Amino acid sequence: MDKFLINGPCKIKGKVSISGSKNASLPILAATLLFNEPVIIKNLPRVRDINTMLNLLKSLGSKIILSKNKKTVTIINKKNMKTFASYSLVKTMRGSILVLGPLISKFCKSKISLPGGCLIGARPVNYHLSALKKLGMEYKIRDGYILAKSYGKLKGKTIKFPRISVGATENSIIAACLAKGKTILKNCAVEPEIKDLTQFLNKGGANIKWSGRTCTIVGINSLTQTNYTVMADRIEAGTFCVAATLTKGSLQIKNLDPKIINTELELLKKVGAKIKTTNSDIFIKGPGKIKSIKNIKTKEFPGIPTDLQAQLMVLMCKSNEKSSITESIFENRFMHVAELQRLGAKINVVNNKAYIKGNTKFIGAELMSSDLRASVALVLAAMVAKGKSIVGRVYHLERGYENIENKLQKIGVKIKRLKY
Repeated sequence: MDKFLINGPCKIKGKVSISGSKNASLPILAATLLFNEPVIIKNLPRVRDINTMLNLLKSLGSKIILSKNKKTVTIINKKNMKTFASYSLVKTMRGSILVLGPLISKFCKSKISLPGGCLIGARPVNYHLSALKKLGMEYKIRDGYILAKSYGKLKGKTIKFPRISVGATENSIIAACLAKGKTILKNCAVEPEIKDLTQFLNKGGANIKWSGRTCTIVGINSLTQTNYTVMADRIEAGTFCVAATLTKGSLQIKNLDPKIINTELELLKKVGAKIKTTNSDIFIKGPGKIKSIKNIKTKEFPGIPTDLQAQLMVLMCKSNEKSSITESIFENRFMHVAELQRLGAKINVVNNKAYIKGNTKFIGAELMSSDLRASVALVLAAMVAKGKSIVGRVYHLERGYENIENKLQKIGVKIKRLKY
């Protein structure tokens, strides 16, 4: 397993282009199962989770044609597709559950392994299953697999999610596209990635409309040939914004609409960062002194995303006073705390709240990644630590950050891949 060697402290400067969104690409790729005609998806990030999803689609019978740079894919579905998603493909990625909706909607049956992915909480699939059941799916769980079927087409219903769930919202929207009649989904997640999914589906002929957290889908018979460009990755953009602030550096972040991370930018302004934006660029300069935020709380969009919690914790370690972070989305997302403590962080976790003592002087150490976002937080911490740090299990990083070490090297980070 490869590791990263990082020599700190670093001060970053330069330009970085943001890749396509992993979290938007995964549901869009899953939704291509609904199509009878070829679909072209552009601006895919070259990360492990995308490869996993493409391999899953291939195993179901889709023909996958990648461009030379692997950022554009043409997907052509066979007439007789398979409906079995094995554990070997599903075990490494939670997003694989998103094929359940399109398979049951189009083929009226599916056998799919319960998903794997990062060890950051239960992430129960019961919200997915409950919503799809209301649309007409019957299921049982046996030997780690969801065995699902429906008698004919799914039928539109009004469904209110008991809790806001990104994955359940996506799965239900995809499934409802080919259902009979009208489906009304209430208390939906409204993340930009979900809006990207619905724009893709509408471009293929779907009938989806939004009003606040309510999504209305009128079912159609089939979707038509289309091509679509995936939105930029707001979590990658937010990570680089935190990096510039943390290292007191200066960065131009290119190729995204700054509005999709407006909440994060406003928080970084409070910390002291100087920020200017255009329609597709962010210019950010870190402050001389990082101001603490008394209580940061992760929330569903448009709040602070849970996927930036670990990065913001590193930032608060270097702030001028005490602070706290409340994790309200996942119950087990402080696994990076122990590793930050190895660098010298003073953090006390009580239930879902972390209390952070500021003015931390990080000293380089050997570190172990536990999940995707925790791993990038350890890289950030190593960037401002004194001396050498080694970050292990970088395969976690490769699940969601495209070409991360090259991007960091180009803006002044002394980072090197150690191959094992």
